Amino acid sequence: MSTDIANKDLTMSERFMNKVIAEFTGGVGEVALTDFQKRLAQNYFIALDANLKAAEEKRLKKSEKYRDQVPVTWANVNMEQLARNVVSYARIGLDPAQKNHINLIPYKNNGTGKYDIGFIEGYRGIELKATKYGLDVPDVVVEVVFSKDKFKSYRKDRNNPVATYEFEVVNEFDRGEVVGGFYYHMYKNSPEKNKLVVFSLKDILKRKPDYASVEFWGGEKDKWEYDEKAGKNKKVGKEQVEGWFEQMCYKTIYRAAFNDITIDSQKIDDDYMRLREMEMTMAEARVAEEIDENANKETIDVNYSVVDQETGEVTPVTEPEAELEPETLAPTGTDGPGF
Repeated sequence: MSTDIANKDLTMSERFMNKVIAEFTGGVGEVALTDFQKRLAQNYFIALDANLKAAEEKRLKKSEKYRDQVPVTWANVNMEQLARNVVSYARIGLDPAQKNHINLIPYKNNGTGKYDIGFIEGYRGIELKATKYGLDVPDVVVEVVFSKDKFKSYRKDRNNPVATYEFEVVNEFDRGEVVGGFYYHMYKNSPEKNKLVVFSLKDILKRKPDYASVEFWGGEKDKWEYDEKAGKNKKVGKEQVEGWFEQMCYKTIYRAAFNDITIDSQKIDDDYMRLREMEMTMAEARVAEEIDENANKETIDVNYSVVDQETGEVTPVTEPEAELEPETLAPTGTDGPGF
C-alpha cells in the first residue's frame, strides 16, 4: 500500500498527532512525547474539532450570498502551521481543556484559501506565560474596587520609599457599583520595587473590546422571536442583559497585571518567538479580512471573531440584520466569565 493511500485511511486525530510528533522530533530522529505532552496534544485536537464544527454550522446558517465557499473542516486547515503552533503552546504548558488558558479560533487565510488557527490566550494563560518567561516575577494582587469599599493608595516618592495601599471591603454583600480597581506587584526581597497601578472605571472601559459581547459585559441586545407566518426569526426590539460585568473588569485588570511583567531576554526561546509571531500574524489577518469583506459594502459581514489586544476577549462581529439569527449572537471561542 502506498504512503498516499495509507494516509487516506488515517483519522484526522491520527493525522493531527502525527504532525505534532513530527514537530516534536524536529527531524533529528524519533523523540518520545511525555504523557503530559500527549495529553495536551489530544486536548488541542478535541477543542479545535469542536470549534471547527461550530464554525461550519455558523457558516451554513448564512445565506449563500454571505457564505464563504470554503467549508470550515479539517481538510481545509493549514496542518503544517497548526502542528508547529500546538508544539509551542504545549511546551509552554497552555492547555485548552483548562478554563481561561487558551482559545482556538479558525479564520480564513485568503492568501492560501485555507483556514489558519488563531491561538488566543486567556487571562490564566497570560499568567502562566509571564511566570515562565518573566524577569524577577513578583507576587501579584488584583482587586476590583466598589463604591462602598475603602481604598487609599500611597505612591512611591521621596517621603515614601515603598508603594503601597490600604483596601477594606466594608460590606461583602453590598459593595455598591464598580468604580475602578488596581493591581499590585509585590517583591518580598526588594520591597522598594513594589508597583501599584490604579484603574478608574474609565480606564477599564477603555480596554473593553470594540465589539464586546453583551452576554459578558452586560447591556442591551436585539430581541428575537419566531414569526410563524414568515417562517423565520425576526427582531422585535431590545432586551437588557445583566452579563458578568464585575468579572470582566477583574479579568481586564488581571491581564494588564501580568502583561506588565518584564520578560527576561535570557529566557526567550523559539516557542516564545513563535507566540509573538502568531500574535502579529493574527492581527494582520484580521485587518486584511476586514478590508476584503467590507470594501465597497454598506453592511459588515465578517467570518472571524474580534480579539481585543488588551483584554483578549473574543467576540463575534455583528452580521447584516437580514441574515442574523439569534444563535449567532452567543459569543464563541471565548474564555468566558468563568474562574
